[in-house]
Formats: sequence, C-alpha cells, structure tokens
Amino acid sequence: MQAKKDYPLDCSSCFMRNLSIFNDLRNEDVLWLNQHKGHMFYKKGKIIFSEGQRPAGIFIVYSGKVKIQKTGASAREQIVRLAKDGDVLGYRSLVSGNNYNATAETLEDSMLCFLSKETFFSLLTNNPSVSMNLLKLLSENLGAAETKVVEITQKPTRHRIAEALLLLKEMYGLDTDNQTLNVVMIREDIANIAGMATETAIRILYELRDDGIIDLKGKKIGILNFSKLLKESQLQD
Repeated sequence: MQAKKDYPLDCSSCFMRNLSIFNDLRNEDVLWLNQHKGHMFYKKGKIIFSEGQRPAGIFIVYSGKVKIQKTGASAREQIVRLAKDGDVLGYRSLVSGNNYNATAETLEDSMLCFLSKETFFSLLTNNPSVSMNLLKLLSENLGAAETKVVEITQKPTRHRIAEALLLLKEMYGLDTDNQTLNVVMIREDIANIAGMATETAIRILYELRDDGIIDLKGKKIGILNFSKLLKESQLQD
C-alpha cells in the first residue's frame, strides 16, 4: 500500500467527505479528523481486509471501486455488497466487536481513507449527526440484505443476472458512450453477485446478448436495451 502524491490531505476540501456519514461534521471536528485520519492506495485486486481478521478501524472509499464478498458453506464466494466513492467499509464489525465477516477487495486502483477505532468512536461519541447517519446506513444495508436473500432464493437465474447488471449501472454508472458499464467485472464476480455458478452466469449473459439486450466487449458489458433489461429483472421502473 502506498500514498499518492495528488491525494487531498485536507478533509475540509474533500468532496468525498460530503458523500459519507461525516458530511455534517462541525468545522472544528473536520480539522480534528484531518489530523487523525490516514490514507492508503491499493492496486486493483488487492485485499483491504479479510474475513476473520480483527478490525482496527474503518475505511472510507475516496476513489475507486470495491467488492465485499463472503465465503459460503460450499466454499463459493458470494458478493454481498459493492462500494464506490464515499462509502464506508468495516463499520459493522468494528461496532459489534466481532471479526470481519467478509473480505473487501478492490475492483480497480483505489484510494481509501482510514480511521482508527479510537478516532471513529470519538467521532460517534461527540457528534450525534455521525451516530444518526451510521444508524441510517445500518438500517439501509440490513434492508438491502433481506431483499437480496429473497431474490436469490425466489427469482429465476435470468432475472438475477439482469438485476445484477442494473445494480452495476446504478452503482458505477456508464462510460461516455452512455451504454457500457463503467466497471470491469470478471464473469465470476457477476455470478457471485447473482448467487449462481459462473457457467450459468456466462450462459445467461450470452442469451441476453443474442436477444439484443446487452453487448459483451471482453470484460466490459454494454446495455443496449435498458427497458428490456429492466423487464427481465422484474424490478419496478
């Protein structure tokens, strides 16, 4: 891990802070945070923290993309969450006092801020806004996890792949062509988002391509017909 020279060291001018749970900090607390936070640069495919490790603090994504995956009973990986700029990682394990129950790995070169356990709990104690934002985040993630369980157990595989592609679009947006997903995902990762075997995911992706709904460009995926993909996912528009 290494720091990048162009990293904005001043939290008061950091746009990503405004996207995180620390967006309502008082000026004096922002200055204090600036003195106590660290930052680390991770190359694509690097582990930020591993399942079973003891947490020493939390991470905030300044730039980049991260997948959080958990090992299932059959030793198959399941991607349980995706993270982007401003998202906080590792807070549930830190707050609960448990080891990490999942592994965080970068999908591309990423810069992350780090707050030690002591720094984070000091902010929670002295800033009700941070505590409320954290409670809201916990509630939202719990609801998303419950929805995910229902979808994996009840939706057909084709619908789950369509929904996974829409999730990637929502999280990371599109390239300048307004079609290609702005993230590079190997087919195994897409399968792990949808909760199925890689071979099944590949087959469905080719079916969607043959139906003119998506385009496959190596590891990049383009959405050619958004309305049909939305219909395939069985989600509400």
